[in-house]
Amino acid sequence: MSKIQKITYWISTCWLALGMISTGIVQLIKMEEEMEMMSHLGYPLYFTTILGVWKLLGSIAILIPKVPLIKEWAYAGFFFAMTGAVFSHLAVQDPFTDLFGPVLLIILTILSWYFRPADRRIGS
Repeated sequence: MSKIQKITYWISTCWLALGMISTGIVQLIKMEEEMEMMSHLGYPLYFTTILGVWKLLGSIAILIPKVPLIKEWAYAGFFFAMTGAVFSHLAVQDPFTDLFGPVLLIILTILSWYFRPADRRIGS
């Protein structure tokens, strides 16, 4: 793995974890704006607790060494959650500016997954 690939991996992974941790905390503390957004999107408010917990656990999973199978599940969960967010915003015809956060997190998920070192992959 080249130095550029390592740098790309760590930058994307740290930003991904930061994004997921911060939004997970916002969902767990039930910030008013987040509750309004979830209602606007048509989701039950208890869904924020589920998402918040999984975002925090997924962030831990992608940051710790080893456990490649759990990392794969975390990456898949992030990808599904963020693509779901994009389609939810599109379904209620939100402005495209509301898609920036989820799309950025999708890109970071893909970059982090693609550039992960061999010891963080299944079968290594």
